[in-house]
Amino acid sequence: MPVRLAERGLRPAAGLNDALPQGHPKRVVGCEAAPVVHQAQHLPGPLLGLAPRPWENQTPRPPAPTEERPPSEEVPWRPDATVGLADHLTRSDLVINRRAATRALSAAAVNGTALLDALEGWLQPASDDGKPRRRGRLGERDLDALEATTRAFRTWDHQYGGGLRRKAILGQLNEVAAALDEHQREPIERRLYGVMAQLAGSAATMAWDAGQQRRAQDYYRVALRAAHAAGDTHFGANVLAGMARQMLYVNHPQDALELVRLAQDGVRTSAGPRLRAMLHTREAWAYAAMGRHAAFHRATRHAEDALSSAAGVEEPYWIHYFDTAELAGVTGGRLLDLARTDPHEHAAAASQEIRAALAQRGPDASRSHALDWIGLAECSFLLGDVTGAAETTHHAVSAAARTQSGRVRQQLAHLYPYTVGRDVPGPVREARDKIRDLLAR
Repeated sequence: MPVRLAERGLRPAAGLNDALPQGHPKRVVGCEAAPVVHQAQHLPGPLLGLAPRPWENQTPRPPAPTEERPPSEEVPWRPDATVGLADHLTRSDLVINRRAATRALSAAAVNGTALLDALEGWLQPASDDGKPRRRGRLGERDLDALEATTRAFRTWDHQYGGGLRRKAILGQLNEVAAALDEHQREPIERRLYGVMAQLAGSAATMAWDAGQQRRAQDYYRVALRAAHAAGDTHFGANVLAGMARQMLYVNHPQDALELVRLAQDGVRTSAGPRLRAMLHTREAWAYAAMGRHAAFHRATRHAEDALSSAAGVEEPYWIHYFDTAELAGVTGGRLLDLARTDPHEHAAAASQEIRAALAQRGPDASRSHALDWIGLAECSFLLGDVTGAAETTHHAVSAAARTQSGRVRQQLAHLYPYTVGRDVPGPVREARDKIRDLLAR
């Protein structure tokens, strides 16, 4: 027979039975020493005459917004579809939260048939949507200002890499998409699509430089489609070359080679010498990654031959960067790739090419300058030149500190293992400490 609390001189906790929901089985709690029933554990503290429980102070987090991405590989090759794709990407990126940014960082790039088949429309004429739109009011002066801004953004990317500047590019790209949603005059509209292509190309390169592989592909696609709408096959080929470079960094050289060939098919009879040379270096890069040494040297010779005729030829400003310094730097980097498996055969040649690049382009091209120094330091380690390795590593760290490029820091991290060991001399230990300090920032 249950013992009554009153008979033991104890009183029930005030208000407990009243606090329980109607129809809930009534339980009696004897005193503070008595175990609290399971149901009471989940009641708010104030209803029990207690302070709020710890779990009551935790404000439930709203679910992270899921990013709805249109399947860009299924978007038709029409100008209006390109505008819609650009608008969606920029708006989602400009309001992205930290969790979604982390997901974007981990998303893998598309490759193989899913990537290549979706780009076949590049070689077909653009079709008009014919939809009625509001009449736009942009004029020649507006386009001049937009094109000047686009050049400045590309200069930022070339000098510093990704970072906070990418948000400025996305904002401008979104504004251009809004202007294209109106009906501008035909010459203005064509130039606007050219601006969109270059802004999206810069956004893609910055995303790739920051390690956001899938997002970079999204913007590369927008850039290619916008160049297609603008009738700018040369810049479209440049975009495909950027996509090929991305495939090389994620170890898909066959896809990279297919992208380069697609670019070459589009500009075979019209490309200038610098553009042809650049495409040949991408081709050579793919051959080197596939272990086809003879094909690598052949494609490199084609690049040298094309560039030798560049003097005095008018070409778009965005390809002016590709000069003898860039060719030497790219060739040296590919020889360095080969030297990692056969240093005796390729390390000295890689060092020679990278030194030629450093001597010509200087520190103004901050990202390329830092990558050159990192490559040269690795060459010195592979050649067994410890003194030279320590010196060039110090230069590499100093150059890397002047850029925000994630790719530069990634390459610097690859250099770090060469500096580790029990018997490394003092200068190398100092260089190792500098690398560690920079990467810890």
